[in-house]
Amino acid sequence: MKNLKAMIYIHLQKNLDQKIQTARSAMQSAEESKNNETKSSAGDKYETGRAMMQMEQDKNEAQLMKLVTLKRELAQINLQKEYDKVELGSLVMTNQGNYYIAIGIGKIVVDQETCYAISLASPIGRLLHGKRQGDSVKFQDKVFEIEKIV
Repeated sequence: MKNLKAMIYIHLQKNLDQKIQTARSAMQSAEESKNNETKSSAGDKYETGRAMMQMEQDKNEAQLMKLVTLKRELAQINLQKEYDKVELGSLVMTNQGNYYIAIGIGKIVVDQETCYAISLASPIGRLLHGKRQGDSVKFQDKVFEIEKIV
């Protein structure tokens, strides 16, 4: 199970790295488009185009900042730590599925195992936080029994 946790962690790192690269490329592309926009005789059309490109660039920059923050949060996890309760970095095996408490990415499949990467701030993350093996929580009319914490 420790190996699965490490594989999930690496998967999340690669996923974030790809998204960061995509956001940086989109920002660069938007900047180039804005700089290459030639001023037409219709000044308002030029200004509107530049404003729209700036909005797109701002959106990409906000997305990049969010991804960098998620990467920092992920980097705080100690893969060597043993967990006896649900907290940041724990892999929680329940009768309703496996949950990696890290960053909110959602459903992932690693080594043919389905897992949900969730944050402690998510609704299910808040319910599971601090619970131990054998505890259970109720979420959306389902009972989640904690079978194992890695």
